Amino acid sequence: MYQSKLFSKTRKEAPKDEVSKNAELLIKAGFINKEMAGVYSYLPLGLRVLNKINNIIREEMNQIGGQEIFLTSLQEKETWEKTNRWDDKIVDNWFKTKLKNETELGLAFTHEEALTRLMKDHIRSYKDLPSYPYQIQTKFRNEARAKSGIIRCREFLMKDMYSFSRNEKEHLEFYEKAKEAYKNIFKRVGLGDKTYLTFASGGSFSKYSHEFQTITDSGEDIIYLDEKKGLAVNKEVLTGTVLKDLDLEEKKLKEVKAVEVGNIFTLGTKFSEPFGLTYLDEKGEKNLVFMGSYGIGPGRVMGTVAEALSDNKGLVWPSEIAPFYVHLIEIGDKKEVRKMAEDLYKNLQKNKIEVLFDDRDLRPGEKFADSDLLGIPLRIIVSEKTLASGEYEIKERASEKVSMIKEKDLLNFVIEYK
Repeated sequence: MYQSKLFSKTRKEAPKDEVSKNAELLIKAGFINKEMAGVYSYLPLGLRVLNKINNIIREEMNQIGGQEIFLTSLQEKETWEKTNRWDDKIVDNWFKTKLKNETELGLAFTHEEALTRLMKDHIRSYKDLPSYPYQIQTKFRNEARAKSGIIRCREFLMKDMYSFSRNEKEHLEFYEKAKEAYKNIFKRVGLGDKTYLTFASGGSFSKYSHEFQTITDSGEDIIYLDEKKGLAVNKEVLTGTVLKDLDLEEKKLKEVKAVEVGNIFTLGTKFSEPFGLTYLDEKGEKNLVFMGSYGIGPGRVMGTVAEALSDNKGLVWPSEIAPFYVHLIEIGDKKEVRKMAEDLYKNLQKNKIEVLFDDRDLRPGEKFADSDLLGIPLRIIVSEKTLASGEYEIKERASEKVSMIKEKDLLNFVIEYK
């Protein structure tokens, strides 16, 4: 893409009412636009990042047997009354509305009830199990507090997977696969060395649930971390009994702030029972389906990357989710420089390298400042100096390392760096 054609522009300041680091950076860089508190639109650069995160999630979910679906946001009152979760006293963050005929509807904040009801039409026998449907779909939550940028929104994307198993043993086998898939996701988006499996409250059907918490100073949660074991405990469940159960020593735990980027839960028969979701086993006997739930917020992941990996100059995107892989910057107004930059641009594209070409008529300092803010992994500068020497100046955004690469070696350097 030519940067001169990109309609979104960088800004010197974020909105005055924006207090979160992730939203400030993403707004200034032109990745998102704040519509109102807790509600953000994704602009071209931001959507490219979000789609890449979504695709990583899809690949990992499909790898463990997931089947992608897309459920409706509009929800019937009767469905949720079966579990008492329509009641505002039980769930206090519904967005509710009415049709013109006065029928009351809600905007889904999650989809356990809706999917359990749907699966009644598709699960009858043990031969229909296990099943692992998932979606990446918009959710709505009427949050009282929405001051964390895209980490906590009132309208947001969620990847929610639900497992339907014959029994607890089959469920737990899949649960362990989901743990590993989540670890792979956070490694691929660049958060692997900052994200820890964290023990949290398990609710009615299991001793623990598991959160994936990323260490960052702006985190909303407090966790206690054993760095050597790579495990953590959420503050809400930290007791002597829990520490003994997990073989953790309190004196070895470090109190840190973190953002919950994913979670997995055992649901048991909490939803299958009220909806009568059953199957016939090999003996022809009726059994309740055993369920689990597995969530990741792609926008929350993007916001956490912006918080945890940025520096004082701007964003720093890991290669696999960067909006572009190369930021090509042309310096000077000589025709020969423009031709050299254009030829390199076309050659990179020909070799399937995603490149943003800064062809704008701006001073070098402005271009470099924008490049730092955008956070694209590799910056390649084409200038009169390049023209004379036959070498390109390459800057690696994450390490700030600068190299001079000969023209004949440039393509290999770019491909191998990726």
